[in-house]
Amino acid sequence: MSDNQTLRQAALFYHEHPKPGKLEIRATKPMANGRDLSRAYSPGVAEACLEIKADPSMAARYTTKANMVGVVTNGTAVLGLGNIGALASKPVMEGKAVLFKKFANIDCFDIEVDESDPEKLADIVCALAPTFGAINLEDIKAPDCFIVEKICRERMNIPVFHDDQHGTAIVVGAAAKNAMLVAGKSLADVKIVSTGGGAAGIACLNMLVKMGAKRENIWLCDIHGLVYEGRTEDMNPHKAIFAQASDKRTLDEVIEGADMFLGLSGADILTADMVARMSKKPIIFALANPNPEIQPELARSVAPDAIIATGRSDVPNQVNNVLCFPFIFRGALDVGATEINDAMKLACIEGIAELARATTSAEAAAAYSGEQMTFGPDYLIPKPFDPRLVGVVSSSVAKAAMDSGVATRPIDDLDAYRERLNQSVFKSALLMRPVFEAARMASRRIVFAEGEDERVLRAAQAILEETTETPILIGRPEVIEARCERIGLDIRPGRDFQLVNPENDPRYYDYWTSYHALMERRGVTPDLAKAIMRTNTTAIGGIMVHRGEADSLICGTFGEYRWHLGYITQILGTSALRPHGALSLMILEDGPLFIADTHVHQRPNPEQLAEIAEGAARHVRRFGLEPKIAFCSQSQFGNQTGGSGERLRDAIAILDRRPRDFVYEGEMNLDVALDPELRARIFPNSRLLGAANVLIFAHADAASGVRNILKAKANGLEVGPILMGMGNNAHIVSPSITARGLLNMAAIAGTPVAHYG
Repeated sequence: MSDNQTLRQAALFYHEHPKPGKLEIRATKPMANGRDLSRAYSPGVAEACLEIKADPSMAARYTTKANMVGVVTNGTAVLGLGNIGALASKPVMEGKAVLFKKFANIDCFDIEVDESDPEKLADIVCALAPTFGAINLEDIKAPDCFIVEKICRERMNIPVFHDDQHGTAIVVGAAAKNAMLVAGKSLADVKIVSTGGGAAGIACLNMLVKMGAKRENIWLCDIHGLVYEGRTEDMNPHKAIFAQASDKRTLDEVIEGADMFLGLSGADILTADMVARMSKKPIIFALANPNPEIQPELARSVAPDAIIATGRSDVPNQVNNVLCFPFIFRGALDVGATEINDAMKLACIEGIAELARATTSAEAAAAYSGEQMTFGPDYLIPKPFDPRLVGVVSSSVAKAAMDSGVATRPIDDLDAYRERLNQSVFKSALLMRPVFEAARMASRRIVFAEGEDERVLRAAQAILEETTETPILIGRPEVIEARCERIGLDIRPGRDFQLVNPENDPRYYDYWTSYHALMERRGVTPDLAKAIMRTNTTAIGGIMVHRGEADSLICGTFGEYRWHLGYITQILGTSALRPHGALSLMILEDGPLFIADTHVHQRPNPEQLAEIAEGAARHVRRFGLEPKIAFCSQSQFGNQTGGSGERLRDAIAILDRRPRDFVYEGEMNLDVALDPELRARIFPNSRLLGAANVLIFAHADAASGVRNILKAKANGLEVGPILMGMGNNAHIVSPSITARGLLNMAAIAGTPVAHYG
């Protein structure tokens, strides 16, 4: 089977299974009993209806309208498929709705209308105004799309946005802005040659003019050749704006000396000879899909310095509307904009372009593993899965809407709004806020044992940008320098962070003698101490904390947990500091859940279980939460003798001997810990109210198993594991941790232990 056949079968299977289509509707309110029914429908629903009748703006408060977009098409210009009709376009429109939800959490209905008359289609769309907060017109042929959008914009008091025009124009504008920077050119001076007189092509040219390009420097060609003054064939007012007073008639004639080629037409219409006659560092946007106007490798064969973008995802610089439409609609909806105007579009362009010039996010790097993502000729615009897009772009659009006077629900605090948007994509952001705020009150030095790891390098960049902490990295300087350069980080050892080179550090003598002094009565000879301080980065980091050269150590991005724990205990353990347990925070769809002990004690005894509970209670409060601790076992409130239940009962007895300032209960089954109604039936006198948010297990196998199941099957995001009992002097992460996970751990390590008891 060919690659095309394989892709076809995979795509069809994707659309059919596990159920047909890509969308479903889910309720956001409970519907479990008669009371729910009476509130959701008759008679309670009448109250919401009357509120909206009295004040139409209340629809944003009591219905989904303010977060609902209609994607409307008649199927007359679908992707590269042409006029395939409304019904056949439905998979595309469902896909568009999925992208709205995925990238900006906007609810969406796809509406395929079997109407080819543009004015009648506009009437239908306008009649839908009560349902939606905004309308995304999609895949309507030119010039009908201009007519439909114009009528809808005039008659509707909500944003109407033809994405094929404006979405493409915005992303092209962002890419062009950055391409000019890379090429050292100015939009005001360049000669632009464009092919394609359709909606997208015209919109792109109009946007470039708004950004500073001069209309007289733009040469537009279509299937009939150059658009020139006096031409009558296949002309309309939108093309006529770009008509040139020239006797030239073909693309081949006008390409001479062009600085930029913008193609939204068809495959292979730009030849290598044409590229060779363009200016130095030509900017070539060959955006025809699925095959561009010229293949990038062919263009570079005659112009190695060419800056190239296409519409394809398998080569650099994909011009993809998904960089724009979810985020411009997010900002417009959140301020109740009555339209999407030029100011909002330009703000969107600036936000996208600015993000490409910033350091690449770790999350985007993980989604596009192996791709070069450093600003330059092959990275003009960010990737669609860069989670920072929603915060940067949507907040810029919202501000522009307010500044230009089209916002009906202005936002008072844009910084807080941007933070909320970031929290919507960074699942840990909201829970981690108290920890980051506490960390900002201190300025602690955090040493990373595995300083050459890409995740650590990205975390170090984020630490310097987002906290007051000082990262210290252990690793070879030439390796770290090369990796920072390769992955596009602007931090450098010696300038931005301290570096410890295990192969050649002036403190080597101090380190091995310090380690030897600690370990000489535990069988460590001077030669062994020297070898360990050359090769064991966890031990080196531990010695730095021991000597007061760092405040906390983070290690474990590779290697086995207990191996790291052994060195930490040897070097940093005292009569007062010893590992009590490892606590993992699992961030789930319905809230946080803490799991302990996942790593330290294989089979903790009652005293250790009591210490785990005390440590967990302290750490849970760091996140602004009140601990509700459940001791979990196969045994249930004394119904089994021996086994884990007995150890848990003894631990509870230890906690009971003196007053505790946190709630704990057990022993109990896991479902009883999480289901208050079930617990009330089984043990009505429980002192635990509501669902437990801390689960403590009598076996590490059980704790680790629950943690891993929540990660693999419940889409749980782990913060941790947090090493309890070591005074915040060290934390051992797991090899699966991400760069953001390391940033979260640095914030936890960045708070002095005295701050949280």
